Amino acid sequence: MTRRQRDVGSFVDATRVRTRERKKSVAPPRRELVTNIDERPRRRWTGLIKFSLVAVLTVATVAVAGEWVLRQSYFRVQHVTFVGVHHEPLALVMAASGLENHPTMMGVSSTSVKENLAQFMWIDRVTLVKHWPNTVVVTVKEATAVAVAFGAKHALQYVDVNGRDLGPAPLHANYPTLRFVDPRNGAWPYEHAGRSAAYVASQLPPAFARQVSVITEDDHGRVELQMTTPVRFILGPPTQLHAKFVAIASVIAHTTLSPGDVVDATVPDELAVTGPAPT
Repeated sequence: MTRRQRDVGSFVDATRVRTRERKKSVAPPRRELVTNIDERPRRRWTGLIKFSLVAVLTVATVAVAGEWVLRQSYFRVQHVTFVGVHHEPLALVMAASGLENHPTMMGVSSTSVKENLAQFMWIDRVTLVKHWPNTVVVTVKEATAVAVAFGAKHALQYVDVNGRDLGPAPLHANYPTLRFVDPRNGAWPYEHAGRSAAYVASQLPPAFARQVSVITEDDHGRVELQMTTPVRFILGPPTQLHAKFVAIASVIAHTTLSPGDVVDATVPDELAVTGPAPT
């Protein structure tokens, strides 16, 4: 072999070695690298989405099934007890409450029952307790009468602290009678007037409450007490009532009053007693 042939063979061998080394050092295609990195997070998110869908469907199914069960006859109102009903006919209250229609236990509330009983003037507040699966106890808080007043057709009726008409009262009812000076309609309630008189009636102290016969209010909200003696006490506006009542009780206990006397208690510390007006 000539020298030229040997040189050519060495060059070819060196070229083959360099080619093989370059092939070894070439990085894998970018596409394969990206595929290997993204595959596991994608599978993880897919699993989470599937799990979430299953969980939502399960909860919805349980909720629908639970509501269906609670609407069955076993979970409808079957037993009702009313407590605290004294002034209204119990049978009418029961019928108006809507509970005799066996509503679902879920659909019954104190608010719904009170709305049904709004026609009864004596019923003030309503609370409701459920005893599952089908028993309801309704406790009624009735309004308290503080006075009486003559309404339409001169019929006497009970009145509460807010001046509401509570229904017919007997003529011998032992309550003070409310009266308003120059009422527009002539019958109780006096077109939203007379509320101060009703409030004073609710605050009368036991010391002389039984001696108050009439409570009068004028169109300026000033109040006057007419006693059974008869003696009049002018209270003025319904403020400082405690101090005014203490002063009145002291006068009744320590002063000799004659029928027709007028005691001005508008300023509790400065009572003024005047005799009856000359005839």
